[in-house]
Amino acid sequence: MSQSTPKSKTRRRFLLGGLAAGGALVVGWGVQPPRQRLHGAQPLALVGGAVALNGWVAIAPDGTVSVVVPRCEMGQGVNTALPMLLAEELDVPLAQVRITQAPIDKIFSNLEVLRETLPFHPDDRGSVKEGAQWMLAKVAREMGIMMTGGSSSIKDAWLPMREAGAVARAMLIAAAAQEWGVPAAQCKGTAGFVVHSGGKRASYGSLAAKAAAAGLAIGADDVRLKEPGEFTLIGTPQARRDSPAKVNGSAMFGIDARPPGMLYAALTMSPVVGGKVASFDAAAAKAMPGVVAVVGLAPPASHKTGAGAGVAVIADSYWRARQALGALAVKWDEGVNASLSSADIFRQFAGALDTESGFTYFESGDVAAAKGAVKTIRAEYRAPFLAHATMEPINCTAQVAGGKVRLWASTQVPSMCVDMAAKVAGVERADVSVDVLLLGGGFGRRLEVDMVGQAVALAMAAGGKPVQLIWSREDDMTHDVYRPAALARFTGSVDAQGRIVSYDNKSASGSIGHQYFPRNLGLPGVGPDKTTAEGEYDMQYEIEHQRVVHVIVDSAVPLGYWRSVGHSHNAFFKESFIDELAHAAGQDGAPFRRALLARHPRHLAVLDAALAKAGVAPAGRAHGVALHQSFGSIVAQVAEVSVTDKQIRVHRVVCAIDCGLAVNPNIIAQQMESAVVFGLSAALGGEITLKNGRIEQGNFGDYPVLRIDSAPEVETVIIKSAEPPEGVGEPGTPPIAPAVANALFKLTGQRLRSLPLRLA
Repeated sequence: MSQSTPKSKTRRRFLLGGLAAGGALVVGWGVQPPRQRLHGAQPLALVGGAVALNGWVAIAPDGTVSVVVPRCEMGQGVNTALPMLLAEELDVPLAQVRITQAPIDKIFSNLEVLRETLPFHPDDRGSVKEGAQWMLAKVAREMGIMMTGGSSSIKDAWLPMREAGAVARAMLIAAAAQEWGVPAAQCKGTAGFVVHSGGKRASYGSLAAKAAAAGLAIGADDVRLKEPGEFTLIGTPQARRDSPAKVNGSAMFGIDARPPGMLYAALTMSPVVGGKVASFDAAAAKAMPGVVAVVGLAPPASHKTGAGAGVAVIADSYWRARQALGALAVKWDEGVNASLSSADIFRQFAGALDTESGFTYFESGDVAAAKGAVKTIRAEYRAPFLAHATMEPINCTAQVAGGKVRLWASTQVPSMCVDMAAKVAGVERADVSVDVLLLGGGFGRRLEVDMVGQAVALAMAAGGKPVQLIWSREDDMTHDVYRPAALARFTGSVDAQGRIVSYDNKSASGSIGHQYFPRNLGLPGVGPDKTTAEGEYDMQYEIEHQRVVHVIVDSAVPLGYWRSVGHSHNAFFKESFIDELAHAAGQDGAPFRRALLARHPRHLAVLDAALAKAGVAPAGRAHGVALHQSFGSIVAQVAEVSVTDKQIRVHRVVCAIDCGLAVNPNIIAQQMESAVVFGLSAALGGEITLKNGRIEQGNFGDYPVLRIDSAPEVETVIIKSAEPPEGVGEPGTPPIAPAVANALFKLTGQRLRSLPLRLA
């Protein structure tokens, strides 16, 4: 049976049952066409005489084009790449385009990120997958969640932003044709002008007002989008538009907000996971210079792990607020987790793997009945909790006055910030506004709104003045929502010809979805969670007899989305074990993988490109290979590694990627470099551990990140493709840990099955 035809129908039944849970109501709603994403509920805010041609684009009389960018810039380049999509179809120079913050509106919902939660195998095809994705996209449109995450910004904007540009261009052409009394078919848009075949031309700026007044009947269905061969901007390397401001210091991050009269807040939170405030004496702190108020913070009821409980000090400077924390006399209720340790958690995982059947995400053939094995190997892999460790500390600024709330935030989820603020302040959603500033790193941490709820609660005690809450690095490290720890077991066998006969993979971890959905969306956290098994069940290798199962173990530790999510550790498990099977078969990892990709030419092309670019490892070094697909993109990496006195050094990484059509090759290369460094930090040093219910790591001294003197040279090879764009921000992270581990095995003979990688 082929890999794309799973024997087990459990996954499909679960999926369809969930979508049909609403019965006739859902069916009736489901047959309706999806809502349009061209015109917002409210008109765009306009300045300088500009006029809006739809919910995404406005044009000023001088020809300046304002483009709504509905995703948040956190270093991944959306403020450059997304305007390119609209500018391409509008036929306007990118230098003429300015960025406008998106208002809170459902047309800017991220449909793609929710579609990607469906646990389909990448090889799945047909009406079941298409229908489920179509339905979930409709759900996402109705929910109206504006989210930057899941490597989905380009994928989600690929159609609506191009359609918005094409519609605007058609409106401008129609206005010019009407003014000139010529057929619109004789006119075209070029470099910010409408040009007639007879030689007449008019700037977009001079036509915008007429187009807005007369062109409302033109919609996305009335225009033709360009074919890839017609692109003149998409696919070209463009310089990052946010770089100059970041270099000269004028860029505004969340922590840079300075509304007039602003106060500062610092906080202390329970040292034990899930602990609460039993009592506190604020008298001494209140008597200190500059202190305005001391406020107790209770965790929201939706936080099943109790995260966020603490006490905060509001003062006229951040230093004074932090100093006053030391004068607080806080007694903590440590709760049921006072003795929890990392060892306890991994024992829970092992027990669950021993006793629970789990959820079968993928099954083909019959693992138990597979014949012809001459060698069988078993292995157990583990990965620790990980912190996000963003360079910009966690912060949020809030003001509550006159029944209104205003936020200044570096966030990945502005719509959810509004929801949280309205709930805490007891106001209507329409009474909350948010200024979304640049993010000094997100990596999934700023998909959370705990800091928003805290900041609003503090602002309510500040007499109408804005309050900026800043977490210390220690606050952040010890009160993160962590990448789940995980334990995975594998059994695999090969035959006399060195082919894989059977492949059985069972893993255990906590579920991010079981925590994230209740605490941030008010939805139940139940059932299978794709992120727990992604990177295992959806692998590309052609193995006839395989089974992939996962067991969810409830986590007392707060869990959250971390760059590349489940792929981040499951790729390490899977790609390391594939190398173990290659060794058992007496083969090198590269040709062994090639033999498993006969029906996957795109994967094979990526692997071959990385291997060709990497060449032969210099003396004293070894090459390790890993291949992984995530967020729609295929990435192969070759890591060049050496070892001196048990110290691991990665000198060079060749990274080949097929991400579909490359919108901006510069940004893709930058994201691969970023992902490799991020993944190497985790592979070589990242580890969050618990003892007596407390996180043991508190700062970069015991949670190291890769420094510039240890960073490898990263060479990126982009495979040319005309397929629609896929994710880029995260797919470069998963392959690096197994690539390094596989190189280390060649160098030392040690098979490292736990992260971070440490030689004996």
